[in-house]
Amino acid sequence: MRISVTRVIALCLSLICLRAESSIKQPYRTAYHFQPPQNWMNGPMLYKGLYHLFYQHNPYGPLWGNITWGHSVSYDLINWLHLPHALSPTDPFDIKGCFSGSTTILSDGNPTILYTGVYANDSQVQNLALPKNLSDPFLREWVKSPLNPLMIPIDGIDPKNFRDPSTAWQGPDGIWRVIIGANLNGQGTAILYQSKDFVSWTRSTNPFRSSSNIGMFECPDFYPVSINGNYGVDTSSEDKFTKHVLKASFNGNDHYILGSYTPQTNNFSTENDFLNSGSNFQYDYGKFYASKTFFDSSKKRRISWGWIAEMDGDANALKKGWSGLQSIPRSILLSKTGKQLIQWPIKETETLRAENVSIQEKQLKGGSVLEVLGITASQADIEVSFDLTNLKEAEFIVPDGVDPRALCIQRTASFRGMIGPFGLLVLASQGLTEQTAIFFRIFRSHEKYVVLMCSDQSRSTFSDGPDKTTYGTFIDIDPRQEKITLRSLIDHSVVESFGGKGRACITARVYPALAIDNQAHLYAFNNGTVDVTISRLDAWSMKKAQLVSANI
Repeated sequence: MRISVTRVIALCLSLICLRAESSIKQPYRTAYHFQPPQNWMNGPMLYKGLYHLFYQHNPYGPLWGNITWGHSVSYDLINWLHLPHALSPTDPFDIKGCFSGSTTILSDGNPTILYTGVYANDSQVQNLALPKNLSDPFLREWVKSPLNPLMIPIDGIDPKNFRDPSTAWQGPDGIWRVIIGANLNGQGTAILYQSKDFVSWTRSTNPFRSSSNIGMFECPDFYPVSINGNYGVDTSSEDKFTKHVLKASFNGNDHYILGSYTPQTNNFSTENDFLNSGSNFQYDYGKFYASKTFFDSSKKRRISWGWIAEMDGDANALKKGWSGLQSIPRSILLSKTGKQLIQWPIKETETLRAENVSIQEKQLKGGSVLEVLGITASQADIEVSFDLTNLKEAEFIVPDGVDPRALCIQRTASFRGMIGPFGLLVLASQGLTEQTAIFFRIFRSHEKYVVLMCSDQSRSTFSDGPDKTTYGTFIDIDPRQEKITLRSLIDHSVVESFGGKGRACITARVYPALAIDNQAHLYAFNNGTVDVTISRLDAWSMKKAQLVSANI
């Protein structure tokens, strides 16, 4: 039997309120994103009909430290039951923290955990844990192997940068493989280890992947995606009609490359390296890090889940009693071109939709703003598509060498162009003193058009403390052939936006002082000189997800 696996999200840290019944007003606390019951927060697996989320957690405070594995379960990846901690730093090989790792369901159906432990001298090693009681569907208790540590940093590996074991996969020879993120001889490296029994691991002679563009290969993820398919693929799949994805977290973002993997030789061949010109693909171009995918065997899909950190400082984390959250789970597929990944919120997210407002065939004249009424704008799901009919007016650009994020910073939503900026103003105050703008600009370049997507937080709050970084990317869209589409999930202090039907994702953290709760407004806008048409806009209020603690 092939495996259904997940690696726990490395460094996915999310802190929740120490006082469950706190009287402190919490305008930035999310309603339908996952957050654990208290303090600092990794990834999911499916086992016997239950989704399990293990996450890094500080049980003693809302800042990083005392890293323990929290544990929650769900039937739908939306509503969660919080369970007792799965792993705590109690042994010499993890006394300074049970860092990130992976869960793997073996061929016999039994789950295992590989995780990074830290010795008192800060040396990082890889350890194994097993369920204490396999008959317990909640898998509430885990036992660390007496053989720990299983993998140690030797032969040039920086002992303080050797962590984050990936999802394990099994080759046609029956041998298990796993990659560990490392710094080897000054380069970011994914090191391959192999095992017949999941206990005794042997390091491969050659690195699985090494890049001079990366200092530390954090949170590696490696998995297949189907070519010309609308379904996910098991991590150990031997399907020939696949490409493989190698993801690494560095420089604050999750980057990936596509290639061909040969299990007989463990060779992963790619056309490009990380950060190469023209191939800098990221899961998300905003605040999204240390993600992990897993294969959901029940629905034949691959799901990604990432950590969204706070952007308002430690002092506010201490005041709130929590920090960070998980993104909405996203399905992942290979695009029809085979050049990039497509991400979209899982279908279960739609079960939270409540009141709906719909707008069709509405012209947005240049310089106009249209308020979307009838929903809870601070807790919403919006899908909108735009028609463009006068593309010849687009401004000229040579995109080679242009940094799209820098272009978004230079040309914010208030900078008037020809075709664009147009899009949504979310978490906006009455009068638009505060606003977060997710928008597009259309340029022409010789024989093609260039689409720029931006998330502009420069006016998200009049408070001075929070970071107001603006994000942006180019999207592979031909506006002559298709509409410009945007979906944004708004949840009080987080905005997850998906442009071009998931070809580009940008996540932002925002902390409005005015546009909170029922004082938040939603607008469609066009600040270009050329008119655009809202082909269709649907907006829903979102119900609150159920996150409860179990007394078991």
